[in-house]
Amino acid sequence: MFEQYTLGIEEEFQIVDPQTRELRSHVSEFLDEGRMLLGEQIKPEMIQSMIEVGTGICRNIQEARADITRLRAIISSLARKNGQVIVAASTHPISHWQDQTIFDDKRYQLLVEEIQMVARSLLIFGLHVHVGIADKERAIHIMNAARYFLPHVLALTTSSPFWLGHNTGLKSYRSEVFKKFPRTDIPDHFDSHSSFQRYVELLVKTGCIDDGKKIWWDVRPHPYFPTLEFRICDIPTRVDDTIAIAALFQAIVAKLDSLIEKNLGFRLYRRMLIQENKWRAVRWGLDGKMIDFGKQKEVPVRDLILELLEFVDDVLDELDSRKEVEHIHTILERGTSADEQLRVYQETGSLPSVVDHLIQRTMENVPQEV
Repeated sequence: MFEQYTLGIEEEFQIVDPQTRELRSHVSEFLDEGRMLLGEQIKPEMIQSMIEVGTGICRNIQEARADITRLRAIISSLARKNGQVIVAASTHPISHWQDQTIFDDKRYQLLVEEIQMVARSLLIFGLHVHVGIADKERAIHIMNAARYFLPHVLALTTSSPFWLGHNTGLKSYRSEVFKKFPRTDIPDHFDSHSSFQRYVELLVKTGCIDDGKKIWWDVRPHPYFPTLEFRICDIPTRVDDTIAIAALFQAIVAKLDSLIEKNLGFRLYRRMLIQENKWRAVRWGLDGKMIDFGKQKEVPVRDLILELLEFVDDVLDELDSRKEVEHIHTILERGTSADEQLRVYQETGSLPSVVDHLIQRTMENVPQEV
């Protein structure tokens, strides 16, 4: 059973000038060579200072680690050949969205035409994790339950405390930028796959969307692949953190699936309640408290994450992901990228120093040559 929970990881990287520390709208300079090396695993995004890479379908977390590390190494090498570097963080501490160039593609032109400044100002970078679920009905029920844990995982990934040269006071400002888009945030729960499908069909019929890809929830059944796609995260700066988060999502899916298999339910909470915890993750990250809805009281985030690790513990050995999930303890002790960026800024008073820190940590434990 545990072989079915395949993994796919997508990371969106900043393209940065190491001298000015500013974003550079130069993805086209190495996109052709990147496609020769990586094919469909590399693609541009709406702004030309972003490059996205995605793993193949990975049978386990070890394959995912090998693929995502290789991808970071290759695009870093391509960037360096063009006098640039890559950075993994969900906002850039200094650069302004008005200075960015939109990639010349009809799809992005139509998106800007539809959503206007909301689309133009989307200078954010994310991490998406796909976990394979072949049964569409089962995927909906797992999604319903998994929504509860989304704020916990967001708190583990925060990497966007700065925006346009300002300390926002939030750990995940990316979340606040993205929620300006329609059809984002925590989804409601659905009674069945058919009820979800009716929702999508209604939006298509009434001209809201052309297909399910324009539903940008924090978790969604992918419109084309047999996966649940987790989209809530900031992109962690370190590749080791990304792997831990992917392994945790896989474990959450496997655990919830096993409960369903045993006819054991997981209590479903209203979207508005889960949104309260998401806000707390956005604002305070690991340093705050979230609401334990069962006990109806506030609990430190770190305590709730330890409870989550205990919840998934019995599936880790079958997934062969214990080592990767245990790295979550390192994140809890060390803090997230946002925590580290704020420490660097507090020590130096320099946002360029924060960018230098991000450049270094993005390539930590990634080979420089491939």
